[in-house]
Amino acid sequence: MPRPLKLSARAEALQPSLTLAIAARAKSLKAEGRDICSLSAGEPDFDTPAFIREAAAQALESGLTRYGPAAGEPALREAIAQKLTKENHVPTSAGDVLVTNGGKQALYNLFQVLLEPGDELLLPAPYWLSYPEMARLAGASVRFITSSAAEGFRLDPERLEAAITPASKLLVLNSPGNPTGMVLSRSDLEAIAEVLRRHPQVAVVCDEIYEFLLAPGHSHHSFAAVAPDLADRVFTVNGFAKGWAMTGWRIGWLAGNSAALKAASALQSQSTSNVCTFAQYGALAAVTGSRECIQTMAAQFSHRRELLSDGLQAIEGVQLLPPQGAFYAFPNISSTGLDSMTFCERLLDEQGLAVVPGGAFGDNDCIRLSCAASDATIQDGLARLQRFIETL
Repeated sequence: MPRPLKLSARAEALQPSLTLAIAARAKSLKAEGRDICSLSAGEPDFDTPAFIREAAAQALESGLTRYGPAAGEPALREAIAQKLTKENHVPTSAGDVLVTNGGKQALYNLFQVLLEPGDELLLPAPYWLSYPEMARLAGASVRFITSSAAEGFRLDPERLEAAITPASKLLVLNSPGNPTGMVLSRSDLEAIAEVLRRHPQVAVVCDEIYEFLLAPGHSHHSFAAVAPDLADRVFTVNGFAKGWAMTGWRIGWLAGNSAALKAASALQSQSTSNVCTFAQYGALAAVTGSRECIQTMAAQFSHRRELLSDGLQAIEGVQLLPPQGAFYAFPNISSTGLDSMTFCERLLDEQGLAVVPGGAFGDNDCIRLSCAASDATIQDGLARLQRFIETL
């Protein structure tokens, strides 16, 4: 009998994405004929705007189907640099930009070139579930910095200062945030910058993938613009998935310190090579084109976010800090006496509603619901959630 294949320790420790697993199970149940309502996916339900699709199709018909530079098409890198410089007020050159297979690869590449065994990732919680797994794949440990709805899910500067050790290497900032919808204000970022000035060994990666998706009255501020004196150790990650409804295109970017970007580009050249060439021309049209399509989708998300928030606040036993951005709500369901995984499993089995356990994001008292769905789907989901809670 052949011996079983031995996997690496890092492979055996790796946890698959729970959000993708739940979405897959919901689709499987629906395929079996079950009546399923899903508010689990972090994916816009809009079509990619026509002018972007047309630009990619034209590039395809023009024969732009060959290998390209590992760091990305020069025109796209320049356009992203101009976007960061003019819109985000972060002076950037094309050489400081790496085009990646989605924002997720931008983060993965950065973690690989900055972190190593013995290093710590500083991670405010709740957090997007892939951050800690990526850090561990780089050999680093994770130091969580907790927050609660009562604190607005904000990173407390004093708690950040207390968490920093000589091993601390990289801090993650995600605003607007997944899963909470929290938006860091300019004063929040200024207070964080004051702490980091006292700890020059700590770099910062700012995940700004939801920058355009904001509730009325809230603004997005890039950390590198708020603290320009820290620019040599601040990295910005973004992409086209959420704002332009281009999730399947898999195009993101990493911008920052040129030495780190050179290393990240070398890593990409030895792993995935360039992002799909003709798709990059669609992204070029997106970043250089009108923002009207983004504004239209963002307005619809604001309406849906309000619809979801109002509905959750009307359900007895659910506590919610209304989200300020992105397209999620992260209500507390601890009054039911169930942990988040049990709650979500029973909710799917008994009412056919798919949502994501908060335990995956570092808070087992909460669940994550997405408003990247039609009004009718959101209202259906709210009704199923209320019926489930009434049975407990």
